[in-house]
Amino acid sequence: MDTRTIVIVLVAIAVVVVVAAVLYSRRRRSEHLRSHFGPEYDRTVQMQGTPAKAEAVLAQREERVKKFSLRPLPPADRERYANEWAAVQRQFVDDPSTAVSQADRLVTTVMAARGYPLTDAEHREADLSVTHPTLVQNYRAARELTARHAAGQSSTEDLRKAMVYLRSLFDELLEVPQSRTAGATHERLAS
Repeated sequence: MDTRTIVIVLVAIAVVVVVAAVLYSRRRRSEHLRSHFGPEYDRTVQMQGTPAKAEAVLAQREERVKKFSLRPLPPADRERYANEWAAVQRQFVDDPSTAVSQADRLVTTVMAARGYPLTDAEHREADLSVTHPTLVQNYRAARELTARHAAGQSSTEDLRKAMVYLRSLFDELLEVPQSRTAGATHERLAS
């Protein structure tokens, strides 16, 4: 074999190795995004039209959230917010609409206290999808139910569902242990 043939074979092997590495890297990235985002991955693919576009959007979200200084709440703040939530939940019996609005504001306040930037609802949803990918669906559902109620197209039961959805996100943001909240949402709303 002459030198020219050896060079061509080595270049061809190098190209195959590079292509294989790129494909492997893309596959790993796709698997990471799919497993991390779960249902949010599928939702984003549906909205963007292709997995490649969706993955670019999700990767951008991850990069954006990496820049945040997310932090846990100090115990005193956690307790204060939990007390505020309890008051909002008690108000639900007498004024469900106002209670849900206050619950939504309280979730936004806790997000800000944890280090999420105060942005519009769409950006908050995108940011939450990175750190709480399964609960962001609850947040969207609660906001949709609240908007339908504002338009006169929902019932008190819809507002109750919105409270339950917001509560699950609130507890996650507060980092409340599951054993403490299991079953509590429905009991508190019933009282």
